Amino acid sequence: MRIGWLTSGRDAAARTLLAEVVRRARRDGLDLDIAVVFCDHARGELAESDALLDLVADLGLQAVTLSSAASRQAWRGASGATDLSATDPGAADPAQREAWRRAYHDEVADLLAPFGVELLVLAGYMLIASPAMCARYAMLNLHPALPGGPQGAWQDVIWRLLATDAGETGAMIHLATPELDRGPVVAWCAFSIVGPHWDDLWTDYRRQRHALGADGVAAAQGERQSLFAEVRRQGELREIPLLYRTVTEFALGHLLVRDGALVGMTATPPLDLTADVDAEAATDAPDASAPRAGGASADTAAATDAGATP
Repeated sequence: MRIGWLTSGRDAAARTLLAEVVRRARRDGLDLDIAVVFCDHARGELAESDALLDLVADLGLQAVTLSSAASRQAWRGASGATDLSATDPGAADPAQREAWRRAYHDEVADLLAPFGVELLVLAGYMLIASPAMCARYAMLNLHPALPGGPQGAWQDVIWRLLATDAGETGAMIHLATPELDRGPVVAWCAFSIVGPHWDDLWTDYRRQRHALGADGVAAAQGERQSLFAEVRRQGELREIPLLYRTVTEFALGHLLVRDGALVGMTATPPLDLTADVDAEAATDAPDASAPRAGGASADTAAATDAGATP
């Protein structure tokens, strides 16, 4: 199976996901054919995406880029749109944003076509793919919540878990669709966030929440808040093995997408990979020389959860 890897390469986590999946495949002798890595930043735009492109070259993979920023600028000039970004949604014309998104991803699809990819992996890809892109390709998206759990960026997911005194969370791989974080679930894993390891962290958080309110704690401490940070750390430990295990199922032909539907050849999806992921997370942490994952889970309907732009 020929795989396309889509990323914005905006941080170390995007590099970690790619490097670790490739490392594990080579370790296991898995014939994982990543035919192309697509980045929506051209070389020279950002130091982080340049580092991603350097990594792609070091891994011996083929990179293709199409600047989404330059595309937006050109579209503004041609259409007269004042703002296509999602920074201030109220200032942007939704119809213009959608028209640009469709046109941009038509170009992306044309760039991917010569590589004959059968499956796309969204790993730190910060754009919401067009409906046509979702229909043309089977796309796997990593979301840091259990099926049916909170939607949106990983930060939003964790604050929601804390605000609702959740006892469990996890991560899932789903097929990207035009519906945000709600495509058919391919695989998932779960972990508890209550018990002896967590009791003191919850006590501290609840004391802070009582004094400041949930929004106040988020504003005052952000990602430094101790319970928030531990939930994220435990999630990160599981995201790479979950993604790798899921991609492996497709590479081995155990899972496939036929006419837009997920088909299990040896098991019925969604797959509960909790036991396998926990075992691998405990024994095979990411390579110390690789950048540490820090929140680039690929997410949304065809975007990552760190907050997609159109």
